[in-house]
Amino acid sequence: MTVYYHPLSSFCWRALIALYDADVAFEPRQVNLGDPADRAAFETVWPLAKFPVLRDNARGKTIPESSVIIDYLARTQPSAASLVPSDPDLATQTRLIDRLVDGYIHVPFQQVVAERMRPDGQHDPFGVKQARSQIRSGYSVIARIIAEPWAMGNAFTLADCAAMPALFYADYAVPLTDWPKLAAYLGRLKARPSVARVLAEAEPYFQYFPLKDG
Repeated sequence: MTVYYHPLSSFCWRALIALYDADVAFEPRQVNLGDPADRAAFETVWPLAKFPVLRDNARGKTIPESSVIIDYLARTQPSAASLVPSDPDLATQTRLIDRLVDGYIHVPFQQVVAERMRPDGQHDPFGVKQARSQIRSGYSVIARIIAEPWAMGNAFTLADCAAMPALFYADYAVPLTDWPKLAAYLGRLKARPSVARVLAEAEPYFQYFPLKDG
């Protein structure tokens, strides 16, 4: 399998954490969308040129979207099966957390980042205020429904793969100080070997993260 990704991308982190946690072998293919030739080559794999994308050469399948990739791994790789619980109700709860994290933390945070990158005269302070408010609401909801030590209890799942990058990055925009349960959860996530590996690989690129300076 080949995985097309960038080490600074939060959505790529989601898929990489799953791959590393399940010890699934793959060939990493880092994509530079700023390079026309690299982008054009990636577009032949996935026309939307959005990563991550997993290419399962043995099965002739191209799988885009981080959460879909993890679902695919859970179905096709025995070592990844526990990433999505076999119990239908637990699987639904896992996917619910994944969707809540995206809708109320991950996507609003990206609006905050986008604001930092807008040129003069095109800023949207009201939109950023709304995004930060949505992140706070997301924190409060997620803090109430996650278990310990991981989101679904003792099993590390898709929900944790989704929560880690969202919480890690959003903490720069809306610090987790007022949500100690989430702060402790993020601390446990950072200490997990698969997550630590992703963070170590991303470290050289953090200098390019727009909110790294606060």
